Amino acid sequence: MKTTWTLLRKDFLLERRSLETVPAMMLLSLITFIIFHFGLNRDQLQGQLAAGVFTVTLLFSAMLAINRLFVAEREQGGFDGFLLAPVDRTAMLAAKSVALLAYLLILEVVAVPAFALFLAPPHLWGSFPALALTLVLADIAFAVIGTFVAALAIGTRSRDLIGPVIGLPLLLPALIATARGIGPLLTAHATGAPSGKWVLILALYDVFTALLAYAVFDFLLED
Repeated sequence: MKTTWTLLRKDFLLERRSLETVPAMMLLSLITFIIFHFGLNRDQLQGQLAAGVFTVTLLFSAMLAINRLFVAEREQGGFDGFLLAPVDRTAMLAAKSVALLAYLLILEVVAVPAFALFLAPPHLWGSFPALALTLVLADIAFAVIGTFVAALAIGTRSRDLIGPVIGLPLLLPALIATARGIGPLLTAHATGAPSGKWVLILALYDVFTALLAYAVFDFLLED
């Protein structure tokens, strides 16, 4: 835990000083909502269409953060120092996953109100607790898979290409479950409760991906 906290503190300090990742994610989400707003020429979207637009926007912003997750370690030799240190290698997986999860949660503090302003139906806030639960589960999947994929791609020459190519198929179950889970919350007759089936799928997928990443991350760093 001490190693994880040290790595996490380092990532937060770097982001606070550079402001490279989170502001870019926010800007990308706002631009995407504006494009959909004027491209579709509609003030409000409902149901699965609204859910699809929001999920795609979240994906675009997450991929931007994933591509930059290990850049500092690669450019400044952080990987070599970490591998030489007598610490558990999975501490980096935990630290990077929590950092990416924090970036996504900060993003959604801006993205959800922006979505409500440009595209969401007026009853969005009535379903906010259920929406928040679904998004947190989706963020966990994004964070774990994103960290795993970023660590895999950072050692290649085409990391900006390898990340999406590998990450998108792995994230597909989470994307589908997220869109289907929040779709009923954005209908005209929303009950304010998420779809239990899709929430359960997201939760099980979070557990599966976390265990998988934990099992192979040590070998991934060695390679």
